[in-house]
Amino acid sequence: MRQESFRILFLMRKGRTKKDGFATIYARITTGSFRQEIYFNCEGRPELWSQRKERMMGTSRLSVKINEMLDEFRVQILDIRSKLLAEGFEANALQIKQRYFNPLKHTMMLIAGLGDYVQRRQAEVGVRITQRTADKYERLLRYLKQYLAQRGPEEDIPVERMNYEFLDGFSLFLQTAHRCRHNGAVAVMDCLRNFVLYCLRNEWIAKNPFRYYKLKEDQAQAKEHLTARELEILTRKQLDHRLARIRDVFVFCCLTGLAFADADHLRSEHISRDDEGRWWIHKPREKTAVMSRIPLLPMALEILRRYEHDAVCQARGRVLPLPSNQKMNAFMKEIAIVCGIDKVLTTHCARHTFACMAVEYGMPIDVLAKILGHSNTNMTRHYAKFSETVIGREMEAFGEKLASAAAEGDSEL
Repeated sequence: MRQESFRILFLMRKGRTKKDGFATIYARITTGSFRQEIYFNCEGRPELWSQRKERMMGTSRLSVKINEMLDEFRVQILDIRSKLLAEGFEANALQIKQRYFNPLKHTMMLIAGLGDYVQRRQAEVGVRITQRTADKYERLLRYLKQYLAQRGPEEDIPVERMNYEFLDGFSLFLQTAHRCRHNGAVAVMDCLRNFVLYCLRNEWIAKNPFRYYKLKEDQAQAKEHLTARELEILTRKQLDHRLARIRDVFVFCCLTGLAFADADHLRSEHISRDDEGRWWIHKPREKTAVMSRIPLLPMALEILRRYEHDAVCQARGRVLPLPSNQKMNAFMKEIAIVCGIDKVLTTHCARHTFACMAVEYGMPIDVLAKILGHSNTNMTRHYAKFSETVIGREMEAFGEKLASAAAEGDSEL
């Protein structure tokens, strides 16, 4: 490990003299470009202090005592730095300061510290974050243990030892050993970055290993969505009992914009009727806990009533007969083939279908954001794609306005 420059400088705060005429003497420890200041209960007369020599002048008993304190402090700091280097640490200014004030406290270790951080995140479920977010940190901890086991015999390392090479290697490990795609690896690395920032803010580490490591997701490809005609074909197609139940769930999501997790956790208490007789879904999203407010269309209400007394739904305490996400995606591929739809249908395709059709039929983006449960419209715009029908309609309106303006100009002439 490369050793950086190291210096101990003693200074006196002459500009902040106390009522008794004494001023505080403190030490500034510098390693490389980092520095920390340590106060160790040392005071002296400003007129007797020599900054060039960093010592008290004169032979008075007080001056001799202060100079001895400075010498003892220097020896203590040098000893701490030597021990840190022998233990394999970087021995930067922050580590030296921490070891000086807490001699028995060890430097923050990656796995041990992250384990405590994961427990903290779990305690925040339902208050600050969702269970899905907390599970990401559990997964990060498991992957890091596997990565360290692959790197060598060390089961844990100091957080300070993380550098660009470590982060890049961990990202590669995620994409090879666990077959994460680039964006999936970025999501895991983002959790690690949050832990590093937590350590920085608590002054457990001095440097941010993510300073030069950029987390940039690949541009997402346009998601598949159904047209109104394709949705009608899928709705009217005669299917067997097994596929018909899956089709009903998919169509319900196309008519409400619910994600799979939200549809899977939809219960009767989430459905209510207003004073005008309109049925609504009021449910916080499983992903973000943002409230979704969805008025139910007649067809969606009909699907709910169809499974009101379904044995599977009653046993689960749910209103829709959903299998697992993987099974439903497999069934949707089968339904697409039966219906002659040449698209990859997934559970999330339904949410995109709702958003795109809503925009096509003129729903304002702000209203769409409330239905989808988005806290801002930027995310809503990722879902709402403008079809050629919308583009053509707007272009025709633009052409009509141009023609009208030209006609008014001719009449004036």
